[in-house]
Amino acid sequence: MTSADPLSHTAAATQQRRGFGIDVGGSGIKGGIVDLDTGQLIGDRIKLLTPQPATPSAVAKTIAEVVHGFGWTGPLGVTYPGVVTHGIAQTAANVDKSWIGTNASEIIGAELGGQEVTVLNDADAAGLAEERYGAGQDNSGLVILLTFGTGIGSAVIHNGKLIPNTEFGHLEVGGKEAEQRAASSVKERKGWSYAKWTKQVTRVLVAIENAMWPDLFIAGGGISRKSDKWMHLLENRTPVVPATLQNAAGIVGAAMASTTDVTH
Repeated sequence: MTSADPLSHTAAATQQRRGFGIDVGGSGIKGGIVDLDTGQLIGDRIKLLTPQPATPSAVAKTIAEVVHGFGWTGPLGVTYPGVVTHGIAQTAANVDKSWIGTNASEIIGAELGGQEVTVLNDADAAGLAEERYGAGQDNSGLVILLTFGTGIGSAVIHNGKLIPNTEFGHLEVGGKEAEQRAASSVKERKGWSYAKWTKQVTRVLVAIENAMWPDLFIAGGGISRKSDKWMHLLENRTPVVPATLQNAAGIVGAAMASTTDVTH
């Protein structure tokens, strides 16, 4: 855990320039203050272990501990590892199943004494951040971020506006779910070479681009850091670039969501 000095956030101008984001993962909950002009973290972030079991109450208490560590009292954004519609958690992959059907925004907000909380899917948050400040910042039109990890997360941003809760990892591609074919975990589990794995990634990208016709794919997840080993092997038609914000993307995207309506 890293520490951070409490900051005052009472001035309206400060609220316009800064946001606060929390990124909830299966193993860690991390948060920090974001400069919304640059997309950079202001000071250190705080990271705490995700409680086990990761019930709504336990996660909300941990989020509150992170927020209180900064003395932040304004609106905040929180990522959630699943589908979120109108603040309601609809799925639960890496957290307790008791999340399903709960109002995540209300539960977290109540733990924080009524602070305004915006909850969005974690891949959506990363996509927003990459499109605004990272690999997609010089591109307009339709940008799709795919995170290759245990599964495949996805985010779709059109001219800066998020189309939330896409689940491209669950698309059927050649009789299998996309993430069962091309997640980086599949490569590791089967011991595939980059060349063999990239053929499967190509199949997934082609299926998505034939349906969506994006202007750019952004590839995230840990394997994106080794893009020099595999991206040149892709054979789909749409340009693919590696994500650049890495572990900060979720925090940054959550902070963006807390200050503006990013879905309409």
